[in-house]
Amino acid sequence: MSPRLVLVRHGETEWSRVGRHTGRTDVPLTPAGEDEARAIGTTLRDWIFAAVFASPLRRARETARLAGFAPTLDDDLVEWDYGAVEGRTNDAVTAQRPRWSKWFDTVPDGEQVADVAARADRFIDRTVDLPDDVLVFGHGHHLAILVARWLELAPVEGRRFPLATATVSILGHKRDDRVVHALNRPCGPPLPSR
Repeated sequence: MSPRLVLVRHGETEWSRVGRHTGRTDVPLTPAGEDEARAIGTTLRDWIFAAVFASPLRRARETARLAGFAPTLDDDLVEWDYGAVEGRTNDAVTAQRPRWSKWFDTVPDGEQVADVAARADRFIDRTVDLPDDVLVFGHGHHLAILVARWLELAPVEGRRFPLATATVSILGHKRDDRVVHALNRPCGPPLPSR
C-alpha cells in the first residue's frame, strides 16, 4: 500500500474560535484546544509513521506534543502570512473591502495564495516517497492548499476544503491517482491504520 499523508489541524485557539485570521501570530491553544490535542493522540495511537512534521508555530507544536508526538519542525508548514488582515475576521475585512477574498485578491503586506502553494509543493515533494505514512500538524488554510496541491488542483481550490480545528484528514492514492481518503474526521476512538 502507498504511504499516506495524515493531516491534523491544530487544536482550538481563541482566535480560531472567533474566526480571526491567524497567520504568523503565535497564539496558544485554549484549554479546550489542549483537550482536543490529547484526543488526537488517542485517535492516532495505533499508527506507525515514517516521519512526523509540524509547523514551528506554537499551536501546531503544542498540538503535536499533547497528542504524544515529537515532530520535526518545518517552516514550509507555517500558516499563510495574512499581512495587514492578520487578527481580523473576514467580516471586518469585507466591511472595508467588499467582496475581498484571500483566495482571489491580494493580501496586503502578506503572502499570496501562490506563495503558500509553493511551500506546500515543496513539502509534498520532500515527503511523497517516504517508506510509510507521514503525520503533519499544521494550520487550516495552509493544509487546505496542501490538499488541493496533493490532488493536483490550482491553489485557489483550497477554498473547497475547509478544515476544522483538531480534525484528521488523510491523503493517499487509488491506483495511480492521488485521492482524499478522509477529510475533517473528528477525534475520537482510534482510527485503524490500514
